[in-house]
Amino acid sequence: MPTLLGDKLVIAISSRALFDLDESHQVFEQEGLEAYRQYQIAREDIPLEPGEAFPLVQKLLRINNLLEGDSRVEVVLISRNSADTGLRVFNSIQHYGLGITRAAFAGGRSPFTYIPAFGCQLFLSTHAEDVRATLEAGFAAATIFPAKRAREQRDELRIAFDGDAVLFSDESEQVFQKEGLAAFQASEQAAAREPLGGGPFKPFLAALNRIQTEFAGEQCPIRTALFTARSAPAHERVIRTLREWNIRLDESLFLGGLDKSSFLQAFGADLFFDDQEGHCRRAVDVVPTGHVPHGISNLKSPHSV
Repeated sequence: MPTLLGDKLVIAISSRALFDLDESHQVFEQEGLEAYRQYQIAREDIPLEPGEAFPLVQKLLRINNLLEGDSRVEVVLISRNSADTGLRVFNSIQHYGLGITRAAFAGGRSPFTYIPAFGCQLFLSTHAEDVRATLEAGFAAATIFPAKRAREQRDELRIAFDGDAVLFSDESEQVFQKEGLAAFQASEQAAAREPLGGGPFKPFLAALNRIQTEFAGEQCPIRTALFTARSAPAHERVIRTLREWNIRLDESLFLGGLDKSSFLQAFGADLFFDDQEGHCRRAVDVVPTGHVPHGISNLKSPHSV
């Protein structure tokens, strides 16, 4: 019988998100593909330094150990490298003892087409075009921005989400941007008992939630939080939507437009997902951040963000 990953939380990650390949990429940019290939082959026994998403992957894979051999999390390497240049990446995976055994090396082309085949709920990359293509195909994806300060070391995995255009559809955000705050508040209050549509990260949150239910209370290694610019009375629709989905968040912050950075620092997020690039650029001062280029905020010119 073929092996299926459908009952697992499946995360796809690019080689540049998992490891620090900046120096290698500079060789590719300045000297071309063959020079890059020779550079990687010559150093394939030298482990790469951890990248921005490395601690996140470590914590995700640690969950399998806590479940006593019941493998519930699968991390798949999705890379633009060829298998030839990707050997250094796999050697580095083995060096750090990461439980990653599956990979797709696309040989210079976008690897996002393999996301559905693996059944991934999330794709993390440093390549914005691949992220956009994955989102357009209906899967959660984010472009990783590096944090500007060292993160606190802990075993617990903490993930923070923006609401509209990330966990939820951008239907309400469209009202806000086209008609203003007063119209948005009135619209949300009128539709308080009407669940919001799901955003690209709903399946990922649901998968995290299913794993959380396998642990008792304080023993759970995952903590999730919503960080939204909404405030009362627009809070009620969010709460009722999550209740309708039968999905719980450990913490919910309704910030009424306040800057999220100090709150994210207080939460200690391992990764924060937001659809607005400006919010992401501020958040990286305190936490690693994934930009989700989805919804109305990403239809504008980059200069207007």
